[in-house]
Amino acid sequence: MSDIRVLVVEDEPVASAAHAAYVGRMAGFTLAGTAPDGQSALRLLTELAASGEPVELVLLDMNLPDLHGLDIARRMRSAGILADIIAITAVREVAIVRSAVAIGVVQYLIKPFTYATFADKLASYRLFRQQLAGPASGAGRAGASQSEVDQAFASLRAPSELPLPKGLSVSTLDSVKEYLKEQSGAASATEVMTALGMSRVTARRYLEYLADAGNVTRAPRYGTPGRPENEYSWNRA
Repeated sequence: MSDIRVLVVEDEPVASAAHAAYVGRMAGFTLAGTAPDGQSALRLLTELAASGEPVELVLLDMNLPDLHGLDIARRMRSAGILADIIAITAVREVAIVRSAVAIGVVQYLIKPFTYATFADKLASYRLFRQQLAGPASGAGRAGASQSEVDQAFASLRAPSELPLPKGLSVSTLDSVKEYLKEQSGAASATEVMTALGMSRVTARRYLEYLADAGNVTRAPRYGTPGRPENEYSWNRA
């Protein structure tokens, strides 16, 4: 998968430079340009598409001096510009969030945010693109299955965006995540249980939570004696 071309749309120079630098630090992403307002963004998107190097992802500030981010998104779609959008804003109004989702915003970053949060969002987005592209490109494959599409869209959600179920703790969740990241392959609930000293049921609850959040890939493990079980591998974007 080639690098994802990104346009940063932000009117504050310091924030624009920071977001551009963040993109530069992310493997798998290339900065296509920056724009200080909505009109400039629309013009640059059109020019880059005409040049054969279209933008694939727009990091879009929702409060610009000339146009609201929702207006920019609508104009993009009307012009046939299909780049995905990650909305970046301090606005938390539910109505705006709903409108943003309705016009194709795939992620939502609330200011202020750290590089770690930014990196998680972009990594999740890249994984989403990989999971949708992979199945359809396989030999003899007509398209993705329901479960593959569900898994791809689940990858857009970070664990922090899903409520932590009752009985699960953040510290233990972090331990499970670190364990999975250290493995060269997949791990089962039994292996997590043994490594971290918890019950198999508890290990499975954490693993299922991470699978639902899109951070791990869940697959059946074949060829093992006893009851069938799943194995879980950390998604490395």
